[in-house]
Amino acid sequence: MFRQGDVLIAPLDEKAVPDHALDAVSEPRDGRGRMVLALGEVTGHAHAVVGPGRLIREGGVFGPMLLHVPDGARVVHEEHAAISLPKGWYRVIRQREYVPGSVRIVAD
Repeated sequence: MFRQGDVLIAPLDEKAVPDHALDAVSEPRDGRGRMVLALGEVTGHAHAVVGPGRLIREGGVFGPMLLHVPDGARVVHEEHAAISLPKGWYRVIRQREYVPGSVRIVAD
């Protein structure tokens, strides 16, 4: 399991990858060619994956994302050390916080 700031990246066994993920449309890459896992609303910095692969959003804004990196990849952020991911499938989960009356994704 990997964590970078408010982003948790959990490895998935290949058998646990939902069937719909194999045919799903990938999230677009940003202008620098990265797969953005979380964009800092305050700083503009991004938790992003560099390398070949696919990022698939599940279940709306609060839902987790699936990440497939067939050759491995690096997770980068302007304020954190880079993380090397071995090849495989991952579930990406954003940290949430409770505020009276609602739950929201943590603002970076």
